[in-house]
Amino acid sequence: MLVLLFSLMTAPASAAAALTVAQAIAGQSGTGTVVGYVVGEPTATSTVRFSAFTGDTAIAIADSKTETSTTKMLYVQVTSAYRASFGLLTNPSLIGKAVTVTGTLTAYFSHAGLKSPTAMTVGATATTSPTTTATATATATASPTSSSSTDAYYANALGKSGTSLKNALHTIISSNVTTLSYDGVWNALKVTDQDPANSANVILLYSGTSRSKTLNGGNSGNWNREHVWAQSHGDFGTANGPGTDLHHLRPEDVTINAVRGNKDFDDGGTAVSGASGNYTDSDSWEPRDAVKGDVARMLFYMAVRYQGDDAWPDLEVNNAVNNGSNPYMGKLSTLVQWNAEDPPSTAEKSRNQVIYSSYQHNRNPFIDHPEWVSSIFG
Repeated sequence: MLVLLFSLMTAPASAAAALTVAQAIAGQSGTGTVVGYVVGEPTATSTVRFSAFTGDTAIAIADSKTETSTTKMLYVQVTSAYRASFGLLTNPSLIGKAVTVTGTLTAYFSHAGLKSPTAMTVGATATTSPTTTATATATATASPTSSSSTDAYYANALGKSGTSLKNALHTIISSNVTTLSYDGVWNALKVTDQDPANSANVILLYSGTSRSKTLNGGNSGNWNREHVWAQSHGDFGTANGPGTDLHHLRPEDVTINAVRGNKDFDDGGTAVSGASGNYTDSDSWEPRDAVKGDVARMLFYMAVRYQGDDAWPDLEVNNAVNNGSNPYMGKLSTLVQWNAEDPPSTAEKSRNQVIYSSYQHNRNPFIDHPEWVSSIFG
């Protein structure tokens, strides 16, 4: 959680359900409250200045503070009431900060935008029109990933359960997806799994250690691309699709990755040397407590994303731990328990958002709604 101390432009009001920038771009109608990072000053349809700002009349916001593609930015009109606090010529230090804006979702500079703002604040919160200042402390996540901010994305699934929910989610997370090459996964993991305490490193999934981003490869001491859903379970390899899906690919030490192999997941076994908290036996792997829920939600995502209606096998989670090359992963009852015992962390939510906004443009629904696990998988 990121705690921001700021001077509010308005008197406090009840928070509104906020949209991500991607959702605001996709839904250009009516009014809405949007949370995003200030990334620059739009000056034309496809032109945004990232420095040497020329005015106080517009800002560009995005779901990632490092976004450079104008197609992923929302252009926000800064009217006279807000220019002293939100114009970039006057306030260049706003770059990279989270802001919440409320206004009319309509084209600006012939680009997806928000005009005639009725509220603008620093931080992930919502307020009413500008009046006098007051000092407050607000708590904001690194990116807008609460269930309320993703309701628009899951609109066709809300209120459903069981098979109907699973099918609705499959359609949502399989639509308009960008697939990566296997080589492209290297660079993506350096972003999605970056160590928050050291931007030069990534965090390894099972061992939890921090290792230099440059040490990716196949040699001892390197980290490589761990397929949490073992690629041999369905024989999908590393071609674009399930073999390159970031929602189940994580950095891991080469040696530890080899010890895990293609084993299913379950409790028990002997301690794994070099990966404290992990246990294994002949046919299963138990990850450390801090990522048990992460592992479960990755597998549940794969079972919903890949249902055999495309070029890939129908992946399913079952209650076995010796699935071999069949397109199944287990153990279902254990995974359901792990999901309940280890709810989504801030880091897991942030990773989901980065994959959605910067890479694949789909989400893992069980990170946003872990309660859906019991509805679908029992």
